[in-house]
Amino acid sequence: WRGQEGAPYSTLMPSDEVTINYRHGLPVITLLLPTRSERCQFTVKPVVTTVGAFLQDVQREDKGIERAEVFATDGTKVSDATLMEVLLMNDFKLVINNTAYSVSPPVKDKLSSEHATEMEDIKSLVHRLFVALHLEDHQIRKERELLQKLDHLKGELLPLEQMKARIMNSADAKTSRLLWVGLALMSTQGGALAWLTWWVYSWDIMEPVTYFITYGSAMAFYAYFVLTKQDYIYPQAKDRQFLHYFYRKSKKQRFNVERYNKLKDDLAEAEESLRRLRQPLHLRLPIQEINDKE
Repeated sequence: WRGQEGAPYSTLMPSDEVTINYRHGLPVITLLLPTRSERCQFTVKPVVTTVGAFLQDVQREDKGIERAEVFATDGTKVSDATLMEVLLMNDFKLVINNTAYSVSPPVKDKLSSEHATEMEDIKSLVHRLFVALHLEDHQIRKERELLQKLDHLKGELLPLEQMKARIMNSADAKTSRLLWVGLALMSTQGGALAWLTWWVYSWDIMEPVTYFITYGSAMAFYAYFVLTKQDYIYPQAKDRQFLHYFYRKSKKQRFNVERYNKLKDDLAEAEESLRRLRQPLHLRLPIQEINDKE
């Protein structure tokens, strides 16, 4: 029989020279060491031990072993990084020096449903114990990171908050002046109509004038609705004018509104994460469930 590299083996030993048995759920590989002429057992952990690690253990046990390799039954060399759990699923050939051993792993008995459930419970218990032992350190480290992030965000927001306050004060002052100007114009219009009605002309002459003034006002309100898709309600109109002044002033002073909003969102998210971290009962709940509970 030849390996993948075409090197002939002088001896092909029967399968009983290398035996595999399971003890306490772990495979025990028994083989004959060539130079020591004694049988040796190797207990492997199939889910963590690789083929390379197993071969190194064999060579450490017998210093006279110069070559140790594993091949599949079709002559393909098995990588040293392959887990023993994968290797033990099928037959293979173990090559030590120039001797090839044919190995047939036994079929591992499947766990009963009750035993499998018990193993899952044990795994869950181990996981909870690990979390309980390491959660406090994780929380302290995470809290420190969040506090540093909060300080950084607040440091970036401080100059923007000051600039925003100045811009808002300016926009609010302009909006208030506009409202007072509107009130003054309406008062002037009412006084002018009264003066024209009682001192200059009569009501018969001024009635058509007031009608067209009223109609013109209705047209202006309708035009406002067409342009803004909103009714002309005084509070909403005031807020709209305030935002107009605010964005115009922000652009003039190069105040980045998008960056400010992004920093505010990041700050709110970090504060919410810190709040959840300091409340263990809410630590694993989604934000929506927390809000529903509160």
